[in-house]
Amino acid sequence: MSWHERWYPDYKLKFRKSLDLSVKFRKLVPEAVTPQYAQDGDAGMDLTATSFRFTDTFMEYGTGIAVEIPTGHVGLLFPRSSITKAPSGVSLKNSVGVIDSNYRGEILVRFEKPTHETYVENHIPVVGDKVAQLIILPYPTIHFEEVQELSDSNRGQGGFGSTDKK
Repeated sequence: MSWHERWYPDYKLKFRKSLDLSVKFRKLVPEAVTPQYAQDGDAGMDLTATSFRFTDTFMEYGTGIAVEIPTGHVGLLFPRSSITKAPSGVSLKNSVGVIDSNYRGEILVRFEKPTHETYVENHIPVVGDKVAQLIILPYPTIHFEEVQELSDSNRGQGGFGSTDKK
């Protein structure tokens, strides 16, 4: 049985280009904004900052929401492209945020600490700005099988940048 059939029992009967999924969420503060798509066809739902914290090592935005991601799914948190573009160029502290289905706390978005000059001169986002995108996807349950050898492939053990080498 494929993972599609396991998570969506009627997958073959009702396959659509997009699948609807209901996700419960809770506003933790009155000013929290419901996650939403900016446009039809967007993969990520925008998350809006309701709080801000700046420390010696990072800056963190609270979204004021908690979600109940269905079992068998994961929430992936990405910075909005408007935040990562030059000149501000901030990035998430852990590259991509992972929200497991059993997490019920506030969604926090933590970025690398920019320099003071970058922060002041390039208008790092403030409370009320859209700061991240949330994508919720199904994932398979993986069972690792230890073996003595792996099958051959056209790439072999070629690592970083190996596909660009002639």
